[in-house]
Amino acid sequence: MRLINRHPGRGSRLLLILMPFALLLLLYLSSSATRLAENPNDKLLPSASQMASAIDRLAFTEDKRTGQYLFWQDTAASLKRLAMGLGVAACIGLCLGIMAGTLPLLGASLSPLLTVLSMVPPLAILPILFIVFGLGELAKVMLIVVGITPVLARDLEHQARQIPTELLIKAQTLGANTWTLILRAILPQLLPRLLIALRLALGSAWLFLIAAEAIASTDGLGYRIFLVRRYMAMDVILPYVIWITLLAWLMDLGLRQLTRICFPWYEGAKQ
Repeated sequence: MRLINRHPGRGSRLLLILMPFALLLLLYLSSSATRLAENPNDKLLPSASQMASAIDRLAFTEDKRTGQYLFWQDTAASLKRLAMGLGVAACIGLCLGIMAGTLPLLGASLSPLLTVLSMVPPLAILPILFIVFGLGELAKVMLIVVGITPVLARDLEHQARQIPTELLIKAQTLGANTWTLILRAILPQLLPRLLIALRLALGSAWLFLIAAEAIASTDGLGYRIFLVRRYMAMDVILPYVIWITLLAWLMDLGLRQLTRICFPWYEGAKQ
């Protein structure tokens, strides 16, 4: 049998999934043990016990200055900003995608504009956002919105253009006006694609959030990472990076399950 036609079973698939993570963990632990044996004060590759101690200090011990559990405070602040940014971007991107993909008069102007806006590096305009919106929460949320909205809108525009013309003609023959077409024929087709587009944009959204928190913030996961970097506190940085990765994976899994539950008929839900 050709290799391209061989598929792993359920047990083999689980083993193949866990194997690279186990190898990376083993490589890290062995490298950390070697460096610490040569230099007990080495900070580059902290041991598992050192990282556990740092997390215990941040997550389960009240901060003497604020009385807060810093780890959970940072997590809540970052997730709040991320949720607001993704929510606003999803709403704006959906509206722009529908207008650009289904209304030719608006699409003639919107489509080139969205193409240009999607090419602008969001981090390059971060100083402008801080000048316009200040150093508060709004600027951080707006960076996420500005960063992923054009991408979402272009994706949804393309999906809207893929809707069969026959479907729209039949609906108009039955008396549907433009508003009815959008609500009853186009919107149901785009909502599952919106969830999938959000999954693809999660990585970029986290990147913009961490960048904004690193530059101007007093809490958040990105703020904490860049605060302790001056002390080379890798025992804090590495767990925070792992935690961010886990949160992003859980969000991706949640959006995937939501797509399957709400839109089981959509082909993309199977991916």
